[in-house]
Amino acid sequence: MPRLASVHVMAELDELATRFRDFGRSSAARAPLYGRLAPCIADEPEILELLGVAPAEQQLPVLLFAAVHHLVLRGDEPDLERFYTNLVGEPDSGDPFPTFRECCRRHSDALRALIATRSTQTNEVGRCSQFLPALGMLADEVGTLAHLDVGTSAGLNLLLPRYEYRFSPGGSVGGPSPVVLDCATRGGVPVPATLPDVGASIGIDIAPIDVREDEEVRWLEACVWPDQADRFARLVAAVELARQQPPDVRRGDAIGALPELVGEASAHGHPVVTNSWVLNYLTPSQRTAYVATLDDLGNQRDLSWIIAESPAQTPELPIPAASPGEDITVLSLVTWRGGHRVVRRLATTHPHGFWVHWEHRGTTRQR
Repeated sequence: MPRLASVHVMAELDELATRFRDFGRSSAARAPLYGRLAPCIADEPEILELLGVAPAEQQLPVLLFAAVHHLVLRGDEPDLERFYTNLVGEPDSGDPFPTFRECCRRHSDALRALIATRSTQTNEVGRCSQFLPALGMLADEVGTLAHLDVGTSAGLNLLLPRYEYRFSPGGSVGGPSPVVLDCATRGGVPVPATLPDVGASIGIDIAPIDVREDEEVRWLEACVWPDQADRFARLVAAVELARQQPPDVRRGDAIGALPELVGEASAHGHPVVTNSWVLNYLTPSQRTAYVATLDDLGNQRDLSWIIAESPAQTPELPIPAASPGEDITVLSLVTWRGGHRVVRRLATTHPHGFWVHWEHRGTTRQR
């Protein structure tokens, strides 16, 4: 039995090592620090084992990196901080791995505690640039909107009307604001002339972040890759804006909470559900149940749903894929009017909202 257990553990470590090597190859351009560290971690069973306390679906390189980043942000690792672009501007050009390895050894208990209780959360406000054109289309059709953001984390995307947008081409919308979102466009993105009127904004998350709690916000910041200093600065500014008037974020399960929240929101405007890179974390059966819940609600009242997800990772959703296995972020709009559902594929987008390539030319799927 011990030998069988040992074989099982070795197989798990081999799988984790493969994940880190794959991550290193895929992230080197966007996250040079993690790209350098990942293949080194793959050869260190002592570090790989730290992920063993996480649920199987969360045993991912980004969770370990976020846990270490959290310690750095807390000031526990000044020697490692010099490699983090978001904190020092010009990072040390030396080899970061020896210092990273010592950090993992020195703080193994603290890292296990974080890894066991946290999950990666990316409250990327840049995605509001994807949502805005679709929201503008809906506002032109139905007037005042009521925004329901599923998987909202700290609820920062609920602050969409409080941000400033600069589309190129397309012009500026909103502002002035301490949070400015730049977005390159192609294909005739229908940038609205003004921000839509939003009568209510409510977020739902299974493990929400309270913007008033420094430790909670620190975890959210830790999930941003340190080489992407612009995203980090944008997140810090959005949190400060949220603290002035905290968003309405509810703790709960998206499937179970949606009926009551849609009913509540409907009193303030046309209900619009949004989700961005969150449904890939659900199981296939959960995604099927999520779609069925929205279908039931859409049969009872007019409803709209804006999706920014990967068709390849969320095949249960009614997203018209351009090709089998399409893994890019696709922006789609699903509407229920008089119980009749229409699905429109609108655009492909950068996962963090830095560009939108509009492609909607009337292609719809109806049911």
